[in-house]
Amino acid sequence: MQTTSKKERIGWYFYDWANSAFYTIVITVFLGPYLSSIALNAADSEKNVYILSIPIYAESLFVYSISFSVILQFFLLPYLGSIADYTKSKKLLLGFFAFLGSFSTMGLYFLEGNNFLLGSILLVIANVSFGASVVVYNSFLNDIAEAKDRDKVSSIGWAIGYIGGGIILLINILLYSNAENFNISGSYAIRIGLFSAGFWWAVFTLIPLKLLKDRKNRLNHGDQSVFVGGIKGLLSSIKDIIKHPQTLLFLIAYLFYNDGIQAVIAVSGQFAKFEIGMDISSITKIILMVQFIAFFGSLLFMIVARKTDTKSSIIISLIIWICVIFYCFYFLTTEMEFFILAIVIALVLGGSQALSRSLFSNLIPVGQEARFFSFYEVSDRGTSWLGPFLFGLGLQLTHSYRYAILSLLIFFIVGLILLLFLNQKKGMESAGNLQN
Repeated sequence: MQTTSKKERIGWYFYDWANSAFYTIVITVFLGPYLSSIALNAADSEKNVYILSIPIYAESLFVYSISFSVILQFFLLPYLGSIADYTKSKKLLLGFFAFLGSFSTMGLYFLEGNNFLLGSILLVIANVSFGASVVVYNSFLNDIAEAKDRDKVSSIGWAIGYIGGGIILLINILLYSNAENFNISGSYAIRIGLFSAGFWWAVFTLIPLKLLKDRKNRLNHGDQSVFVGGIKGLLSSIKDIIKHPQTLLFLIAYLFYNDGIQAVIAVSGQFAKFEIGMDISSITKIILMVQFIAFFGSLLFMIVARKTDTKSSIIISLIIWICVIFYCFYFLTTEMEFFILAIVIALVLGGSQALSRSLFSNLIPVGQEARFFSFYEVSDRGTSWLGPFLFGLGLQLTHSYRYAILSLLIFFIVGLILLLFLNQKKGMESAGNLQN
């Protein structure tokens, strides 16, 4: 490993700060309802819009656009990860996808009237670019931190990301809540918010691009072109991941328990509104609170990992997630109880995500960081529809939000069982990352 300066780590942290604006403002809060309203403006009497003559229910357009972008990520990210490992200019790739995503996000400012197709296309481009940039960004973790430091570095990155997302969300909530005082409409405030997310992403990306350093390739690729090398690297990485069964086992475990985590986040607002009777204003304030408390959660679990180990810390977090599900099913009835539960979720949320990233980084063979992190990103996003689908199916069959939320237990239980079988030391040894 080449010498890493504190400035380089700071640069790496700031990409979490930069891209969190997109996921917090665009994906989590504003674009879903707004794009649905734009699509409804263009819908026929049956609330359908048409893309390539295919009828699409207007209120499903946002979800379908996300799903389509995830399908594209499934096919593109492993190849892009392979290219990132092959090229000597990972920063160039990081910058390209970050700016492509951020400028696409800024383009959402022009989303108004009934131009739903513009919103759908820009969302797909931005979300695919987000995933691609995160693959390259995550691969820098192995460059800037030795195995013993990755829990700390990954946790700080997640923590800073939550603060960044929280600040930009707070600014936009204040703007939206006081739109009349600024003599603007609520929809215009949303458009400003969408633009601000892309602008924030683009501006703060300049910091990692300035401070991060490209490394020399640690694998000999010969004189072949980047694109040919990328294809060969992709085929090789598929074979290589099979050669590292502990790495593959963790990816499968992560696929399950992370899908449970993402599902809880996705349906918590719906549960709060229809099961507990909370209003949108209260739910939005809790989302904002979660952003800031998750900062402390990331740092808290960094300390837990230091006292135990990374795997044990993730197991502790999964046990807490299971307790959260049971509490929702049996006891959760009031807004105050939901508020307290949100604090617990915020504390465990940052820790489980940050430590999962650092654990996986120690299971990656040297020189193959980006391509392996592309599989990690696919596991992160590629099945994120399964949890909400199971929740929706449970709701349809039982007409009960409590039984629907209980159905998500399967993801945490299966993920926990698989993780218990993970031999972290053996996996690190196989990848060549075992500490002396």
